[in-house]
Amino acid sequence: MNIIIIGGTRFTGPFVVKSLYEAGHEITIFHRGKNKMELPDGVREILGDRKDIASYKKDFKKFSPEVILDMIALTEEDALGVMTTFKDIARRVTSISSQDVYLAFGIFNEFEDAPVEALPITEDSPLRRNLYPYRGDISGMDNYDKILVEKTFMNEPDLPGTILRLPMVYGPGDRQRRLYEFLKKMDDNNDSIPLGKNIATWRWTRGYVENMAYAITLAVTDERAAGRIYNVGDEKTLSMIEWVRKIGEAAQWKGEVLIEEKEKPVDEGNYEQDIIVDTGRIRRELGYKEIVSFEEGLRRTVAWEMANPPAV
Repeated sequence: MNIIIIGGTRFTGPFVVKSLYEAGHEITIFHRGKNKMELPDGVREILGDRKDIASYKKDFKKFSPEVILDMIALTEEDALGVMTTFKDIARRVTSISSQDVYLAFGIFNEFEDAPVEALPITEDSPLRRNLYPYRGDISGMDNYDKILVEKTFMNEPDLPGTILRLPMVYGPGDRQRRLYEFLKKMDDNNDSIPLGKNIATWRWTRGYVENMAYAITLAVTDERAAGRIYNVGDEKTLSMIEWVRKIGEAAQWKGEVLIEEKEKPVDEGNYEQDIIVDTGRIRRELGYKEIVSFEEGLRRTVAWEMANPPAV
């Protein structure tokens, strides 16, 4: 299969490229060239800015792509540019989305005034009602909204779309360093790490990066994925205290993770709202299952974190 990947050079992207390449597909990556990565032999590149993606249409057409994988569509404008450019070139488009589209996410982050959502969250669960969740809070993210991205990709009959709603992804190369705060405390020879009662029992679906790349590969290459939306994540959702304890085991830390009797004050977050998603659809329809065990994925992540401490 001939595939064009938009983005694909950061964190999850290189694992996706590797997965598709090893499955025997022809790959072309369209990116800005700002992130250096070692590409497998035969993987092609087109350097350019997605804000001007339509001007590269002739270049894309030369490769006769069958499927487009958009790793980095953040805004409605991003998605419209892809659909306009590729609707008479490719057969399908797959886009990486986020579980931040769900109403439960808005309730947790306290920008939705609604009762706690029922669990688990399925692909048909209610979406956020308030758009642009990071407007005014995160620089450059004023127009970010995966809800609008999804709607654009799923509403063009001439270019059927597939959406993958990813969880909190962890693994080697994670620029958000999701494990580091706990590993730092462990490395500082703390005998214990206390968690507030409200935080300790809170659950949020996570996913190891190589497993997420495999799920993306299935959605890109399986025609049954056309027109479908899939939640992806670890089969079991751990509470925060379970998560930190597992990190400690992987790091061979001998201390304890304790629950404080009092709830720990936090700047934001309604910890009565868990974000636990049901990943059964992609498992049933596309045969997805983890290719790296939870224990091995966490071990690899901890090893990378410890070998690559963030710059001070």
